[in-house]
Amino acid sequence: MQIQDLPYPDPGVPDARSGPRLLWWLFRNQLSGQLKSLAWGLLHFTAVASLPFCVGVAVQAAVDRSGGRLALAGGLMALVCVGNAVGETFLHRAAVTNWITAAARVQQLLGRKAAALGSALTRRVAAGEVVAVSTGDVEKIGWFVEALSRFTAAAVTIVLVCAGLVVYQPALGVVVAVGLPVLAVAVLPLLPRATRRADVQREKAGRATELASDTVAGLRVLRGIGGEDLFLDRYRRASQEVRHAAVRSARMWSLIAAIQVLLPGILLITVVWYGVRLAREGRIGVGELVTVYSSVMVLTYPLRHVEEIAMAYSFSRPSAKRAARVLSLERATDTAGSRGDGSPAGDLYDPATGLLAPAGRLTAVVCGDPDAAGRLAERLGGHAAEPGASVLLGEVPLDELPLDSARRAVLVQDKDPVLLSGTLRELLDVPASGAVDPRDALDAAQCGDVLAALVQGSVDAADPMDARITERGRSLSGGQRQRLALARSLVTDPEVLVLDEPTSAVDSHTEARIAQGVRGLREGRTTVVFTSSPLLLDRADRVVFLHGGTVAAVGGHRELVRAEPRYRAVVTRDTEDGAGARVPREDEALHRLQELEEIEETA
Repeated sequence: MQIQDLPYPDPGVPDARSGPRLLWWLFRNQLSGQLKSLAWGLLHFTAVASLPFCVGVAVQAAVDRSGGRLALAGGLMALVCVGNAVGETFLHRAAVTNWITAAARVQQLLGRKAAALGSALTRRVAAGEVVAVSTGDVEKIGWFVEALSRFTAAAVTIVLVCAGLVVYQPALGVVVAVGLPVLAVAVLPLLPRATRRADVQREKAGRATELASDTVAGLRVLRGIGGEDLFLDRYRRASQEVRHAAVRSARMWSLIAAIQVLLPGILLITVVWYGVRLAREGRIGVGELVTVYSSVMVLTYPLRHVEEIAMAYSFSRPSAKRAARVLSLERATDTAGSRGDGSPAGDLYDPATGLLAPAGRLTAVVCGDPDAAGRLAERLGGHAAEPGASVLLGEVPLDELPLDSARRAVLVQDKDPVLLSGTLRELLDVPASGAVDPRDALDAAQCGDVLAALVQGSVDAADPMDARITERGRSLSGGQRQRLALARSLVTDPEVLVLDEPTSAVDSHTEARIAQGVRGLREGRTTVVFTSSPLLLDRADRVVFLHGGTVAAVGGHRELVRAEPRYRAVVTRDTEDGAGARVPREDEALHRLQELEEIEETA
């Protein structure tokens, strides 16, 4: 696998039972890349380890005044340098490829999991945690997968050099062979504590990121209620906690770095001191001493890879554990694909609540609990957060359809839709039936003033479709974002469209026109609208009132206002006091209906 081949056509099915199993699965899935990295690593480290031998031969040749051996040493050194250059170049290339492809595989798997779970993902895992896993954690996972082959090459080289030194000069070779393993394991006892401190830093950073994301998302509301300073203070405190945790983590890693410098220095001093004694006694030659000394100097380089793999595993293991936790999440009911592909049509029915949305009609759903309404909207789209009976579309359970087919059949627009940055044309470039023209959808969603605002805020955008939208549509008001999202949903033209409070941030006159536009554009298609707006309810073919999690009443809006006190209390936004719900008089509700009719006529 090469970087230019990304993304993977199929990233595979990960082993998400634990963090180490996920790491091992990643390693096995790019075995060819690991073998390439190992081969180039052996060439590189072998060439580096051979330099001291060439230097020792050259020094001894100079002492013995042997021109032939000096020329031989020079030739060997040139050959070793070429091998070193080639090996290091291709080792780096292979290692970076392994790192990026492993990280990209995990990111692709996380993206697919997020797409499969939908909004249920953030109900099980905090949004900040998902962001942290898909950014920092995937880099640490890729680091370990990439470092494993380099460590293997370095370990093989160290063993071969130690064995060669014992054979070449037993007295000094034994000292090196005993000292190097001590250097390799010296910092291992400190790594768990350093990892724990790094995890604390990461958790605090994740909380600060989530707090910042929530604050920015609700900045308009915070400014409106005067809560901006309160949340700013909270973010400052969270930032200071991250800083303190980072300092504590840095202290431990600085201690580890100091040990990695100190111990090799002690080993070098020991080798020089003992080697000089042996040279004075005539037991070794000058060239042999230079060879052993240079070998110890050079071996500190592959030795760092032993310490690196320990650090990489200490960091990547908890990261892989967090990634595995996200990848192991499943849909509450997941038998998708058992019926094969298809395009079901017919009435939409939820057995849990008894909600029935007849095919080809506009059904409005009134629910006094907004959270319950949101959960039901997700269920109708096949994104149930909890196990239960599947929603039926034309007597076909959505959970038994392939996920792509279910989502083509039923589209759910939640109450807080996301607008990505780009042009309006790109925003409306979504999978669609092709039966709805984007401009008709914009007209039905009453986006005229939105288009004017986008053109005014864009440079060289004569056509509104080429006007640019900022990230999450932050330059637009809440009502403008809602209408653009509604237009995008209308362009898709699914068999069933579920809208959760699509006009909650829109004024009454615009809402009346939207109700008329949606009804006209969705004629003959099944539409379900969760709302308590009398303007939308009065335009619906059928109104369903939910109370206590089940259907309590069904009928027309005006009929339910007259006959159902609980319904009347919800849609007229009557409040509750300590004695219970106050039910408005029927004539008061009718008076409100007359006001709504006047609004519609004006619109």
